[in-house]
Amino acid sequence: MPVEVYFDPMCPWAYRTSIWLREVRRMLGIEIDWRFFSLEEVNREEGKKHPWERAWSYGWSQMRVGALLRRDGPDLVDRWYAAVGEAFFERGEPTFTPEGARSVLAGLGVDPARVDEALADPSTGDEVLADHRRCVERHGGHGVPTLVLDGGVAVFGPVVLDPPGGPAAVRLWELVEGWQEIPTLYELRRPKTPADRSAIEAAFATYLDARAWRTVEHPAP
Repeated sequence: MPVEVYFDPMCPWAYRTSIWLREVRRMLGIEIDWRFFSLEEVNREEGKKHPWERAWSYGWSQMRVGALLRRDGPDLVDRWYAAVGEAFFERGEPTFTPEGARSVLAGLGVDPARVDEALADPSTGDEVLADHRRCVERHGGHGVPTLVLDGGVAVFGPVVLDPPGGPAAVRLWELVEGWQEIPTLYELRRPKTPADRSAIEAAFATYLDARAWRTVEHPAP
């Protein structure tokens, strides 16, 4: 049961989905194909530089590191993404800087100099862009997490605050897979109440304090 999973390491929602997917993998043996998607690019303001035009871009440059690691096999990029998420979203460490990216690699027992190797190799940027365009042009992707299921159907989500474990994780996987049974079902969404928003803000407090950029929902100082 292979599934393509498009993510940006700066998205807290995609990270939580990845926790759930790893639980599904543990229980059902699904194969996860981690692929890259740039929120910096889809949210780029007209007239601003593309992320690949900057010496360092928060998410884009990290994904170039991930692209280099992915060449060594799916296990390493899987471990890298988990380590980035734990460091940034759970401990508030600035993984989105060159120093932070090197620290993540050191924690995995990988030479931190591979960050510089990734940035010096233009083909790592080509790989990230190829993944991004594949998601946008082939699957109509607009954000993360985006999953492409075994049947070729792409879905945005699931967007889940508390990643379910055990049988609940499997049940959610069954529901997501069941989406393919209704080919003209495009969207199913739960509106967020004020209580929901408060719970999300509390859950993401570490991330909100650690980030160094603005968003529409939560402008950074």
